[in-house]
Amino acid sequence: MGVPLLLLLLAFSVARADEGAFIGVNIGTALSSMPSPTQVVALLKSQQIHHIRLYDADPAMLAALSNSNIRVTVSVPNDQILAVGQSNSTAANWITRNVVAHLPSVNITAVAVGSEILTSLPHASPVLFSALRFIHSALVAANLDRQIKVSTPHSSSIILDSFPPSQAFFNRTWEPILSPILKFLQSTDSYFMLNVYPYYDYMQSNGVVPLDYALFRPLPPTKEAVDANTLLHYTNVFDAVVDAAYFAMAYLNVTNLPVVVMESGWPHKGDANEPDATTDNANTYNSNLIRHVLNNTGTPKHPGIPVSTYIYELYDEDERPGAMSERFWGLFNGNGVPAYALHLTGSGVVLANDTTNETYCIAKDGADEKMLQAALDWACGQGKVDCSVLQQGQTCYDPDTVNAHASYAFNAYYHRMGMTVGSCYFNGVADITTTDPSHDTCKFLGSNGKNGTFPNGTSLAPSTNSSAETSSAHQDYGTAAIVQFMVVVLLSNLLLL
Repeated sequence: MGVPLLLLLLAFSVARADEGAFIGVNIGTALSSMPSPTQVVALLKSQQIHHIRLYDADPAMLAALSNSNIRVTVSVPNDQILAVGQSNSTAANWITRNVVAHLPSVNITAVAVGSEILTSLPHASPVLFSALRFIHSALVAANLDRQIKVSTPHSSSIILDSFPPSQAFFNRTWEPILSPILKFLQSTDSYFMLNVYPYYDYMQSNGVVPLDYALFRPLPPTKEAVDANTLLHYTNVFDAVVDAAYFAMAYLNVTNLPVVVMESGWPHKGDANEPDATTDNANTYNSNLIRHVLNNTGTPKHPGIPVSTYIYELYDEDERPGAMSERFWGLFNGNGVPAYALHLTGSGVVLANDTTNETYCIAKDGADEKMLQAALDWACGQGKVDCSVLQQGQTCYDPDTVNAHASYAFNAYYHRMGMTVGSCYFNGVADITTTDPSHDTCKFLGSNGKNGTFPNGTSLAPSTNSSAETSSAHQDYGTAAIVQFMVVVLLSNLLLL
């Protein structure tokens, strides 16, 4: 799939079995109203997305990511591959401008050289290997090669006869290029970047691939796909494609090279001839994908070996050409409104809305006061927060500032909505914190009273005294929160990396 991002960050080194897998998110930019870099980063933080992949190295985006600790994969765009691959000095200048200039405040952990070059830009394929070497050499010269890995994402279509996986091999046309690239990745302790799209495998199979098999839905043992050569059982397309890559690499005498899936997802809307591009299927696929990856189950060929994966993608890209489904892979639209609510309960991971974490939603320091006031008005109006305690003489009136009052209202709404991460966004002027903001006699919802003795919790029933006046610009606050979106979750040990 051609790209111009999920979420969703790349580990400092290749994912090993003892490190655990992560989920990231791609960030594409083909939107008619692309959010500002600051808004993008605010959304990432509110959704606790810690790994992202950019399709370029946009300086404004990297500046916004400064000091966020979000792990970033930057990319050499396809239109720069020829220049980088033909000149060592050009590659060195690229690293200087797009990587070194942003360190250490931006946590850049990988450089993706192009995207699906062999299939989308074949005339540049002869210089792909040299582009990888030149970029890596520049990192070595800057003493960054251990911190920042270099690889190039491939379409899974370069793998032929992918089922049974044990018979898979790379398209012979590309072997002279792939063989040195694979050995290079192995020698530099990098990984094989692969794009995996079960949606297209299902759509192009003419009914051979069952929908449940593509969506990770449970299958009875009699319906599992069995590799007759290895007797390995496959319960989903994703694992079969990843194992096909492992077998294809082994055919070229390259083993123990990990796979990181740089793109995978499911469209939530499509044309009439794309009946399975639905919200329900997108929800099912991405929810099951996240659970599958974070459970560290690995694949049948390599059980327990992590397959870290980036979801395609953060935003719907309404300017992408082609079928309608091309424009609806996003977890959010351009206004930050979730496309659907991912169902992650029972995945055995620490969710962003875990009540045991005692999290609170407060006004962001330095936020524009007019935006805070608008968000406060919405929370106390359409948000149906009981803001009577903010009235003069009541327990939470002091301090009488927009920031303090907004923090109380934001937190009340956040807890009213079950602490789903999408409910603490408020157009980017809110932040999640683990520090109890309660003070004096004002108890914030969710507080355990550590800061003193507090009265009974405030009712969250709608207040008849709350202002019902809200402008149309405030509608996004409610829409984003009511959808109750949970996007990317990480294993608790990953949060400590």
